[in-house]
Amino acid sequence: MAKLDSKIPSGPLADKWRKHKTEIKLVNPANKRKYEVIVVGAGLAGSSAAATLAELGYKVKSFVFHDSPRRAHSIAAQGGINAAKNYQNDGDSVYRLFYDTIKGGDYRAREANVHRLAEVSVNIIDQCVAQGVPFAREYGGLLANRSFGGAQVSRTFYARGQTGQQLLLGAYSALSRMVGQGAVELFTNEEMTDLVVVGGQAKGIITRNLVSGELRRWAADAVILATGGYGNVFNLSTYARGSNVTAIWRAYKRGACFGNPCYTQIHPTCIPVTGDYQSKLTLMSESLRNDGRIWVPKRKEDCRKDPASIAEEDRDYYLERMYPSFGNLAPRDIASRAAKRVCDEGRGIGETGLGVYLDFADAINRLGEAAVRERYGNLFDIYHEITDENAYKTPMRIYPAVHYTMGGLWVDYNLMSNVPGLFVLGEANFSDHGANRLGASALMQGLADGYFVIPYTIGDYLAGQKPGSRPSPDAPEFKEAEANVRAMTQRLLGAKGTQPVSHFHKRLGQIMWNYCGMARTKEGLQKALQELPKLREEFWATVKVPGSADTLNQSLENAGRVADFIELGELMCLDALTREESCGGHFREEHQYPDGECKRDDEKFGHVAAWEFQGPGQAPLRNVEPLNYEFVKMSVRNYK
Repeated sequence: MAKLDSKIPSGPLADKWRKHKTEIKLVNPANKRKYEVIVVGAGLAGSSAAATLAELGYKVKSFVFHDSPRRAHSIAAQGGINAAKNYQNDGDSVYRLFYDTIKGGDYRAREANVHRLAEVSVNIIDQCVAQGVPFAREYGGLLANRSFGGAQVSRTFYARGQTGQQLLLGAYSALSRMVGQGAVELFTNEEMTDLVVVGGQAKGIITRNLVSGELRRWAADAVILATGGYGNVFNLSTYARGSNVTAIWRAYKRGACFGNPCYTQIHPTCIPVTGDYQSKLTLMSESLRNDGRIWVPKRKEDCRKDPASIAEEDRDYYLERMYPSFGNLAPRDIASRAAKRVCDEGRGIGETGLGVYLDFADAINRLGEAAVRERYGNLFDIYHEITDENAYKTPMRIYPAVHYTMGGLWVDYNLMSNVPGLFVLGEANFSDHGANRLGASALMQGLADGYFVIPYTIGDYLAGQKPGSRPSPDAPEFKEAEANVRAMTQRLLGAKGTQPVSHFHKRLGQIMWNYCGMARTKEGLQKALQELPKLREEFWATVKVPGSADTLNQSLENAGRVADFIELGELMCLDALTREESCGGHFREEHQYPDGECKRDDEKFGHVAAWEFQGPGQAPLRNVEPLNYEFVKMSVRNYK
């Protein structure tokens, strides 16, 4: 059984991070040059971590499977980044950001981690402004803010609908500076295919060059994974198609515990599915809910009518009706389930009946079309490109879709997994969002982890490692890991089936969405756990992977990723079946209040579930880390 020591500092909540920084071990500047750190992933968390560690003097190797870090999926984040600056003087504070995040996560996150996130949020904005990130500004020149779901203050900083792109360019510029100085070696088109553990500690990785097919071994004193989320297990999602679980899944198979894998976020504001030909879904930023009003017709017979012909009194602004205190800015899990509920009642719009309206008519009447264009113009352009509809004239059509995963590898307060020397940042870890992430908090966590947490905490581990003691890439453990990758590659290429990889990914996505998606039942999860092993066996028996391993082969890339997704799907369904409660994005239909809200069981499930791999064909072991709420009382969330 894995040892889960959260390493949460003692003392008052507001003093824990400051106290911890004064007590952790340090590495002196001369010795930092003797340590090498591998960073896998170059999105916001990975680029900021690699750049900052290099600035401190460590030797850093950065690996990304894209041809440039600028293609990392962080670029797709649209709406903004939270920070407790209180520029609007509307009552915000570090504590309020902490509380909103804890509550938004339905009391399933660690208090200490979340409070630290709220603390360092204020520094992130200063860092990014110094890098030249063009945040929106008010007329007088001050940085502007807007509201996001689950909050009653305006704390979200933004750059129109391109916030992720602008923040990533800032982090990329910091990374490029260190690459230019020779402090970071950047390896593009390199995909991590295995973790190397030597003497119980993470000491390197195996990569495959996606252009040449070459497998290479890399040794280091510590390994950082910042590889994003695993939402593409559902096939259709708002993730980039290349986003995958392979890095953290291979680490899981080397002993790293997987925390809360079933916690999946469904975003309420996405363009609805239109057919089975689609490869992904498109997000419409949550920021649109600041000025857009969400509604469906009150009568089923009106659902196929032109929305302009439906009188005001015949419209159901259901979020404003159900959650008057927060209205259209209710948290994502709540807004998504409410949309599903009205569509299940037969009041959904569009050809499929799986859609609701996001209407800007009131905002345009109140502010003028020019002001709405200034705030959201590029988002309206994206919507027009995809739907050929003018959202200034007719309401947008939206429906929930998979957008983020709160689960990930288990980490302690130092962001180190239970495998010593393996650190996990950003969406790849489980630590900060509990069972539901509030909007504009993903960018906050990625940059907090990379710029302001890992530079302190990794030193606590490295100080206990003798400089120059890292193993050789020719050590037996490296050779075994490389052989493991070669064996899997040959197994994929050796399959003599007829079905393309995409065939299995689509079927996996249907199983996962139907039985482990927005709503889950015991019967459905049990059915999924019967279907997924069959799909896995069929995949290995009938998949067709053309080409060879020693060249560019995207079919081979995708085959390895889908093989991992199928195994992950089984763990997600097992986790969801075992967690006999509803909380945040994990909604078990058997556990709800009469009004349809989540019914938690704090006595039995007020903990983190950390799953430990036991070997091929063996059931994983479920470890538990209790969540001790010392400073906030667990209560039923109320956004009404």
